[in-house]
Order: sequence, then C-alpha cells, then structure tokens
Amino acid sequence: MSRARGRAAVYSIAALAVLLVGAAVGMLVTLSVVRPESTPGAGSVDVGFAQDMRVHHLQAITMAGQARDRGADRKVRALAFDIESTQLDQSGRLAGWLAVWDQPELPPPGEPHMRWMPAEGHGGHGAGAAGAGVTRMPGMATSEELAKLRSLSGADLDVYFLQLMLRHHQGGLDMATFAAANAQTEHVRVLAEKIAAGQDAETRLMRSMLAERGAEPLPFP
Repeated sequence: MSRARGRAAVYSIAALAVLLVGAAVGMLVTLSVVRPESTPGAGSVDVGFAQDMRVHHLQAITMAGQARDRGADRKVRALAFDIESTQLDQSGRLAGWLAVWDQPELPPPGEPHMRWMPAEGHGGHGAGAAGAGVTRMPGMATSEELAKLRSLSGADLDVYFLQLMLRHHQGGLDMATFAAANAQTEHVRVLAEKIAAGQDAETRLMRSMLAERGAEPLPFP
C-alpha cells in the first residue's frame, strides 16, 4: 500500500470512529431526557417513525460512506460526510427512544414498513390500503443500485451518489413531515422537523450539484 493510500485509510477509520462516538453520545443524551411518562406504544406514529427512519438512515449512511471515501469531488465528499455524521447522530437518538420505550430498534422482520402512515402519505407504494404499509420505503435504493454505486469511481460515482441520495431524501421527507405533524411526543416532533428541514435543504443542494455536472435526477415513483 502506498503512503498516500495508507494515510487515506487512517483518516477514513478516524472519521468513522468520530462519527460512531457522536452517535453513541446522541443515544446517551436521548436516554437522559426522554421521560417514561410519555411512552408511546407499539403501532404509534412515534415508534413506527423511529423504527422506519432508522432503516432509512442506515442505508443513507452506507451510501454516504462510499462517497466520503471514494468520491472524486471535494464538495461531494464534504456533503457525504455531513449526511453520514448527521444521520448517525439521529439514528442514535432514535435508538435511544426505542430503548426507553422498550421497543425493538428495527421493525419486526417481514412486516411492512410505514403502517403508521396513511396510504396517500407514501404514494401508494406496496399495499395500497390505509395502514397496510409498504414492502420497500420510498426512495430506498435496491440491492442492484447499491452494487452499482460500489462498482463506480471518480466523477461517475459522484453523480450516481447524488442521484441516489436525492431520491432517498425525497422518500424520507414524507415520513419526517408526517411525524412532525402527528407524533405523540414533543421530542419526536422536534427531531422530525429538523430532519425534514435538513433534507429539504440538502435536496435543493443536490439538485444544483447535479445540474452543474450535466446530470438529471432519477425518477421518483
């Protein structure tokens, strides 16, 4: 391994360690402020949002890590790092709430996502009846798309990352907006509002970055 690659690997590992520590701190802070008297139950907007947004965030973190480590453009790498660090912290908070509420950190295997939202709130993806949920949340990349992202490098990786993450944010916005208006507990509503505001701003930024590179957004079903 060359000296430059060795330094890059060390920096990458150090950055990931910082992010993981930040996520752990976020979870501990959450555990200290969530009050048991405001405990939402299974099937609530609060629990459903926390579980599903964690799933959504974990995929975004995976994609952002690819661009942070291997992107060609400094601006793309910086955006990827911001997304990764922000969503790791938020994932820690969501996990902390679920632990306090005595709920699993992820939805039960095989059960539909987004049953806590009406069907029109997620565009009718999957089963269409209100409360029936979806098999794959809007904006989520497929396994084939993730494999393609891993196979790319340079400017091609930058563009495809922006396309996937833009679509990913579009899907997450609906969930965050609904939870901000309908969650039972104030701390869930506040975080959902922050997620919606942050992803809206990043969506506009990614559209402009794609335009600068002569690329179009992916279709959003």
